[in-house]
Amino acid sequence: MPEETPRRLSPLPPFWSAVFNASYNGIIVIDREGVIALYNQAARRIFGEGHTAYVGRHISDIRPGVWDDMRRIMQNGEPQIGLKLNLSNITIIANRSPVIVDGQVRGLISVFQDISEYETITSELESFQRLNHELAAIIESSHDGLYVTDGNANTIRVNHSYERITGLQRDQLIGRNMNDLVRERIFDHSVTLEVVKKRGQVTIMQQIKGDKQVMVTGTPIFDDAGEITFVVTNVRDITELNDLRHKLETSERITSRYFQALKEHDGIEHALQDMVIKSRRMMQVVRQATKVADTETSILLLGESGVGKSMLARLIHQMSRRKDRPFVKINCGTIPSSLMESELFGYEKGAFTGAVTGGKAGLIEAGHSGTVFLDEIAEIRPDLQVKLLEIIEEKTFTRVGGNRSQKADVRILAATNRDLQAMMRQGEFRQDLYYRLNVIPIAIPPLRERPEDIPALALNVLETYNRAHQTAKRVEPKVIDALNRYDFPGNVRELIHIMERMILLSEGNLVTLEDLPEEVKTPTCRLPDWHSEGLTLKESVQALEVQMIRQALEETATLAEAAARLDIHPTTLWRKMTRYAIPLVNAEMQ
Repeated sequence: MPEETPRRLSPLPPFWSAVFNASYNGIIVIDREGVIALYNQAARRIFGEGHTAYVGRHISDIRPGVWDDMRRIMQNGEPQIGLKLNLSNITIIANRSPVIVDGQVRGLISVFQDISEYETITSELESFQRLNHELAAIIESSHDGLYVTDGNANTIRVNHSYERITGLQRDQLIGRNMNDLVRERIFDHSVTLEVVKKRGQVTIMQQIKGDKQVMVTGTPIFDDAGEITFVVTNVRDITELNDLRHKLETSERITSRYFQALKEHDGIEHALQDMVIKSRRMMQVVRQATKVADTETSILLLGESGVGKSMLARLIHQMSRRKDRPFVKINCGTIPSSLMESELFGYEKGAFTGAVTGGKAGLIEAGHSGTVFLDEIAEIRPDLQVKLLEIIEEKTFTRVGGNRSQKADVRILAATNRDLQAMMRQGEFRQDLYYRLNVIPIAIPPLRERPEDIPALALNVLETYNRAHQTAKRVEPKVIDALNRYDFPGNVRELIHIMERMILLSEGNLVTLEDLPEEVKTPTCRLPDWHSEGLTLKESVQALEVQMIRQALEETATLAEAAARLDIHPTTLWRKMTRYAIPLVNAEMQ
């Protein structure tokens, strides 16, 4: 503690002591040696120190850490204004100034105020301003016109849509009372005044100045005391409503269209519960299926093996009016040729050696009143195709060994992974049957053409396994990346089998790259040269694309240069390299 000096500040007279204690701000005065000469009651209140006497004690005993700053102020004679200090439980703002007597610094006065409450108020004000800004943005973004008044019908807010609909500008309205606006014939009458009068929601047709007609709905907002604080009016151009009413009154087709759209939406929602779909192409397939599900028309599902034709056929049945009737799936490729007719159409008693006594109903007959799904339809013999055509056209058939036609009310869905048109040209498939089946063809794209579905399908298999076996298996992200690069000739079926194999053979709870089958780890581009014989146009284009990408990579130093040569974006180039499993020419290429 510094030694006392005779130049210490003198104690205050009682009057001036009372004056300083009357101050709302905290005041501390120290002499040149740091000894407290004045410590008012506001300082004690701010710091929560009660009535402890601090006069005569050194400032470092009371407020540790401030003496060095105060001493510097007294040494250089320059005040410290607006100093913000964050203490343990309060925030203060302080002004520190040297006390100069006869040109000599005799001490220091610190005047400070607790601003904790102000900071809280400031924070609340900022939150209010942000909320007000968000509310204003919401109001302005509304397609309907919005008109807001206070409880006395004074206009306080109008949005842009209201100006657009009515032709009135907000500067003509804000601050104006509704009684005056009606008196001036701006409005023929006011829904706001009706709401204030009835204290409830009101809807009216309103004539705006000129010949504009709108429908307005006013809604009161009450405070805790039950008084109306605001009236919010929603405004809609009556022209649009008149058009809609006219269409609803004059056309049942609109109602039918809405109903069909709703059914399609429900069908898509149902499909998304049973099928894992993320890609736009598969969503289009499902949307097409929902449109035709409730008809009686034959549908031909086209696509490679394993793309999900059977699942889509079952979905179509479940969305049809036959959903509560039988769904019979017949895989024509698994039935021996010699047994196909009897399996499909049944047989009568004694039709052939070994026949069941009393005969047997066929699969077509088992599907009566429901849906029959003929998978791999291309495998049906031409002679049986005639009988199938009879089922489709006449809803009749004859059992093997019988001579009596029977009714079979079935809807036929068919699927194939073969080119029926090529078979038709070669005489392997009847033309008339093809056109009866191909009324509504739905082509399901292979998995390699909808890579967005791969991660979702893979994770769905994992989730199903974990749920069934109460495990917590996870898949390393690099595994998903590798699956995205693979071509999946077996499509969804192959993906499911690969995932099940990896999950079962993986060590621990994490499926890693080590668990991938070799064909997935090192995928190869299966595309031949673009000018090879027998290729489709699509296959030739893909093969040429691979050849051009490889050549560009070999003849340039960076991906950007290769992309520029090909006149495509580098991101597009990288995506195509990933799709076709084309490696970088060297590890340094970027």
